[in-house]
Amino acid sequence: MSKARPKVQTMDRQTLPKEKYDALEEYIDGLETKEDSLIQVLHKAQEIFGYLPREVQLFIARKLDASGAEVSGVVSFYSYFTTKPKGKHTINVCMGTACFVKGADKLFHKLQEKLGIKTGETTKDQLFTLKDVRCIGACGLAPVLMIDDKVFGRVQESELDGILDQYRTREV
Repeated sequence: MSKARPKVQTMDRQTLPKEKYDALEEYIDGLETKEDSLIQVLHKAQEIFGYLPREVQLFIARKLDASGAEVSGVVSFYSYFTTKPKGKHTINVCMGTACFVKGADKLFHKLQEKLGIKTGETTKDQLFTLKDVRCIGACGLAPVLMIDDKVFGRVQESELDGILDQYRTREV
C-alpha cells in the first residue's frame, strides 16, 4: 500500500509580482560571475520576495544554469532561508532557563492565542511571525520577547496587547 505524497503548494510565476522578478533578474545579470554565487543570489531573492517559494528557486536555477535540486538543497540546508512567507514583524519569545522560570511559556501561549498562530507560523494579515528561541541573551530582563530588533524585558501578560498594538498602529 503506497502512501500519497503531500501536495506541494506552488504558484505560477504570475502570482508573484513581476517587478520583483525583474529586480532579481537585474541583480543576477549584474553579477561579475554567476559561478559560485548561489548563496549570494538566494540572500538577494529572499530580501526581494521575503521568502523563497519553489517558483523563485526554479527561476534562480534557470538563471544560474543550476539544477532545481541544487538550489532547493541549499535553501533547505541553511536555516536562514525560508520557503514560507514571513510576517512584516518577527516576534521571538525567549525560552531560555531564566525566561522560562519567569513565565515565558505563559507569554508564548498567550501570544499564540491572541495571534491565532503556532510557532513558526504567520498571521493571516502577514503582520506577525511567531517563534520561540532558546536564548536572546538578556537573562537579567526575563521574561524577554523581541520584535524585530527591539527587546522587551520583564514582560507581563497584561502588556502584550499594548506591545502588539505598537506594531499594528504603524501599519494603519
